[in-house]
Parts: sequence; C-alpha cells; structure tokens
Amino acid sequence: MSERGSLRRRQQRSPLQTERGNTAISNAVVAQVAGIAAQEVEGVQMGGGAAAAVGGFLRSVGGGTDYARGDTVEVGEGETAIDLMMAVEYGKSIPQITEAVRSNVMRRVENLVGLRVTEVNVTVSDVQFREERPLLDEQQQLQQEAREQERQA
Repeated sequence: MSERGSLRRRQQRSPLQTERGNTAISNAVVAQVAGIAAQEVEGVQMGGGAAAAVGGFLRSVGGGTDYARGDTVEVGEGETAIDLMMAVEYGKSIPQITEAVRSNVMRRVENLVGLRVTEVNVTVSDVQFREERPLLDEQQQLQQEAREQERQA
C-alpha cells in the first residue's frame, strides 16, 4: 500500500484508537454526556412528563443525577447514534429547540468522548409550562453555572 493511503487511513482513525492502545466508551457514558448536552439548551427537560417529575423527585431524595433518562445510544468502534426523549417548554419552537439540541449533543459528544455522531433522533414526549419543570437541586445549579462559565471562556 502506498504511503499516501496509509496516511489517509491514520487520519480517519478514531482518536480512541492509538498506537499506544484503544479506549472503549460505554453506552452509559455517551448517554450521560448526551443528556447533559441536551439540557444545556434552554427550554429542554430530559425524559418529559411523568418521567421528569419522578426523576426530579428521586434526585431530590437520593441526591443523584440522571441526565441520561430517556436516552438510548448505540456505540460502535468510532461512532455513535443517539436517541433522546425530552419535554419542551411551552411557547418555545420545537423545531428550533430540537435542532439546537442536535447541534449541541453532536458537538459535546464528538469533543468530549471522541466518537463521531452519525445521528441524533429526538422524541418530544411532553410540553411543560415553566412552573411545572422540576426544580433543580443545588448541585445541578452549580453544574449548570459551571457549564455556562465554560461556554463563555
């Protein structure tokens, strides 16, 4: 094989596959990154409807975070496909919100995880009024503020 063909193959290789070894990313990690990235978009609540309310209650009692609620992912060697389920705040344009979610999820997963995102499918399962959205606990608010500061930097 020519040197040029070998160079092209190395350039197309995933950053997770190196001469020093390979890195495997679990579905759960990709789902969590995708869920966090989706919630960075204003007007989005992951899971939607009863799932969001129950998840918010369980987080407040247990103190945990479950950003991947409503997400399914398929992870291959160098790429992933993501399905998200979410609620959108009433009054927000669903096509604009879902496109913003797709863009942010693709950017975050590709930059943070190193996998190429082949598709992001979004199911909007509920519309919520602002006051219906589960309250963020203190830890989530701090994480959200840190993400905002990171984006501004």
